Amino acid sequence: MVKAKQRVLITLRFLAKRDYLSEVADLHGVSVPSASRILQSVCQALYRQLDNITFPTTADELKRVKDGFYKIAHFPNVVGTIDGTLIPIQGMSGDDEPNFICRKGFPSINVQGVVDADLRFTNAVVKWPGSTHDSFILANSSVPQLMETLSGPWILGDSGYPLKKWLLTPFNEPRGIKEENYNQAHCSTRNTVERAFGVLKCRFRCLHKTGGSLQFTAPKCIKMIECCPRLHNMGINRRLLLEAAEDPIQRFCTTMPCTGEMEIMVSG
Repeated sequence: MVKAKQRVLITLRFLAKRDYLSEVADLHGVSVPSASRILQSVCQALYRQLDNITFPTTADELKRVKDGFYKIAHFPNVVGTIDGTLIPIQGMSGDDEPNFICRKGFPSINVQGVVDADLRFTNAVVKWPGSTHDSFILANSSVPQLMETLSGPWILGDSGYPLKKWLLTPFNEPRGIKEENYNQAHCSTRNTVERAFGVLKCRFRCLHKTGGSLQFTAPKCIKMIECCPRLHNMGINRRLLLEAAEDPIQRFCTTMPCTGEMEIMVSG
């Protein structure tokens, strides 16, 4: 019987260091099939228990987020920046294979993220194949309805998104100093979502293309990817610095006690 603490460590090691599953299993004295089952069950438990990806809706939350963005480049009324990122997964056979081949030519999951100025994810959509366009994912997410309800604030996105009354994109061909200044402020502010994805992939090397692809079926990959933004938000809420330690496992275990809150999540 593998204890909850050990199951958490197995999962965090794989997500953070992107070791081969066989190496993780050997290190913790379990079989590869057991490690695979543990990884899936713990990721599902973390996704279910860590309900910390929430979009700002109250007046106080909106003011805090707007103030955070305004400090970056004096762009007012912004409540989020949006983008998509591609997470490589293993190739597959069958009729679904072409749907997962992204524009860069490898099988992947296209992940949508909306973040605040502190690089905290306030919306994450992890379910669409790599060939799905960012604008399609946005249109089929909860973000449009949320923004229509708020009626006033803006989200910033790149030119791949359609211009809407609540979604501002840059000028493709700016004419004049005002449009150039707008583009510069837009770029500096929107850069938060690119930085958030960068930090996310640095914390969880299983998501980074340099670590290879996730060698699981698409549904299992989605389970693993889904829990990473939640753990990322947990790290930000606990003010966990990315450079706090060289070993990513130590970074989590020194500030997120595996024998406490996370163990309860997994065992409960």
